[in-house]
Amino acid sequence: MKSTRILGLLVLLLALALVACGGNGGNADEPADVNNTGGDAGDAPAEEGALPDLGGQEVTVAVENAYLPFNYYDPATGEPAGWDYEVWNEICRRLNCVANYVETGWEGMIQAVADGQFDAAADGITITEERDEIVDFSVGYISIEQRLLVRADEDRIESIQDIVDNADLVLGTQSGTTNYETALQFLPEDRIQAFDTFPFAVQSLIAGDIDAVIIDEVAGLGYQGENAEALKLVGPSMSSDELGFAFPNGSELVEPVNEALRAMVSDGFFDEVNPRYFGPEFTITYEDLE
Repeated sequence: MKSTRILGLLVLLLALALVACGGNGGNADEPADVNNTGGDAGDAPAEEGALPDLGGQEVTVAVENAYLPFNYYDPATGEPAGWDYEVWNEICRRLNCVANYVETGWEGMIQAVADGQFDAAADGITITEERDEIVDFSVGYISIEQRLLVRADEDRIESIQDIVDNADLVLGTQSGTTNYETALQFLPEDRIQAFDTFPFAVQSLIAGDIDAVIIDEVAGLGYQGENAEALKLVGPSMSSDELGFAFPNGSELVEPVNEALRAMVSDGFFDEVNPRYFGPEFTITYEDLE
């Protein structure tokens, strides 16, 4: 169990080490290539000294504060923390802006950004064609695999096909997510139980009320944590998705943020910060947040 978890984390870290440099982040038909850090032909990665200066501009960033390891309340201090905070603080340090984090629920977050209520959203948001119609995205900064989370003693489920073939099995996930959309590709709506948040879905799984949860692999690893004896990830990836920061359509922040992200790749910032959140040393679990 432990070796499987570490292997998954190492694979994820390889994806996290590179942030795409091509494209404008607003076209879901042409996802950023996380294996290409060269940008357009002939372009060199942006250097920190050449980055745009936003003149101390305040940037309102929507976060859920409930999605490990991206954003959460640190159980030791009670203060907001996570990968999103470290990365956005660094973006604003480089661009001379001030990140003002605003806690908001996942439901309606992207629409709120589209409506201009926030300058950006950072919440592990999957870049999709549908979302790209109402918001602009940064370059992709992580490739995420969607997996099945099941109870540790589960022996009926090794892949999504096992759930499809057994009408007695119930699949859970969070409503309004790409995980729910993936579930609909395999099962009718009446065999999917949608929850307001993933913690509720996982609690229902542990209690035996549902049989599996479709979840992003990085989040599933976070739920395992101290629940390693109760939960396990099974089966191959059902979907590989890129995550990006969301902005209102036409936002002038997209390109400066993209330039900052590229610079953070080229100078090793992500090599330093990513292992703290996506490696074995990150030990905070959802149980710690209760």
